[in-house]
Amino acid sequence: MKQDDETAYRDYVSARLDRLRRTAFLYCRDWHTADDLVGVTVGKLYQHWGRAQRADNLDAYVHGILAHAWLDERRRPWRREFAVADFPDHPAPAGTVDAGDVLGLLAGLPPRRRACVVLRFYCDLSVDQTAGILGISSGTVKSQTARALETLRVLAAHLIEE
Repeated sequence: MKQDDETAYRDYVSARLDRLRRTAFLYCRDWHTADDLVGVTVGKLYQHWGRAQRADNLDAYVHGILAHAWLDERRRPWRREFAVADFPDHPAPAGTVDAGDVLGLLAGLPPRRRACVVLRFYCDLSVDQTAGILGISSGTVKSQTARALETLRVLAAHLIEE
């Protein structure tokens, strides 16, 4: 890699590292795994930096690498165990859902639906960009997102009732 490309790569990664880490955390709900996913993503981006720079939307390209890294990680047999977050000392007021509850609700979604929700609403990508990243049709993104949102509404309603 040329010096100019190296500098551009470093500038890009350093500017977006925190957001990539937070996005990875939304996928997996574990900071250590999120760091691993970001490491894989940054490594793959370095390998394909020349191709990545030619992408129409570099951020969407990188989020695609991250989403695929997470989906690949989910297929590994040792990742089938799920961590349970500690319960808060004080319950939230009735009728509200806090950030910890949202992470729990996201964890209740299947991987593809969770990926659609995170890419669409956290990463603010379009339906077509999300479809391109996940390698599925736009219609599938719409249906998976709609089903995910319905599931989240039902789960949140049950959470608030408790």
